[in-house]
Amino acid sequence: MSETLAITTLDGPDVFNAYVARPEGAPKSAIIVIQEIFGVNAGIRRKCDRLAEEGYLAMAPDLFWRIEPGVELDPDIEPEFQRALDLMGKLNQDAAIRDIEATIKHARTQTESGKVGAVGYCLGGRLAYMTATRTDADATVGYYGVGIDELLREKDSIAHPLMLHIPTEDGFVNKATQAKMHEGLDDHPKVTLYDYEGLDHGFATEFGKRRNEEAAQLADKRTAEFFAEHLK
Repeated sequence: MSETLAITTLDGPDVFNAYVARPEGAPKSAIIVIQEIFGVNAGIRRKCDRLAEEGYLAMAPDLFWRIEPGVELDPDIEPEFQRALDLMGKLNQDAAIRDIEATIKHARTQTESGKVGAVGYCLGGRLAYMTATRTDADATVGYYGVGIDELLREKDSIAHPLMLHIPTEDGFVNKATQAKMHEGLDDHPKVTLYDYEGLDHGFATEFGKRRNEEAAQLADKRTAEFFAEHLK
């Protein structure tokens, strides 16, 4: 079952929408799905639906709401891709993390265990790292996060498990940046990094030409096992 739910900001009284997918039974835990630069589109909603099928309460907050609410873009359509890049440039990421935190806070009240994880893609991969450093999320996963090397100074704030999926031929994350991520995080007791040789940004998208089926299934299997361990 899915619905759109209004979430109150941490400071109130403003509200923003989140797509919510609910499992058939009572969820024992929840996962926040953090959007790409393309908004809460069909692919992100499908990520939520899949998590609900696995028994989680899944929530995808609209992080562009301060700029333009309800954005849904297709990365395979060039004008929409360019518009997504423009929206990313306008996003206040600190405010976005606070919106993710508000969503986590709400989700904790809706589950049996009170445990909440987060998973993000692209822009959401970077925000997933920031979620791990700035919120109390119980477990966090980031796919092909951009610019994480700029945030390594925050790594000592990572208190709960974090997993990052890194495609080695990411057009937005060069080899030097990948090396810095490994250098900064490989020895962190709470962080696990996986490299995906020869793959580009967006390989685990649900729809479109960017998807690599074999690698997406492997990364998603690792993610599922990670959440099963840390959100039980």
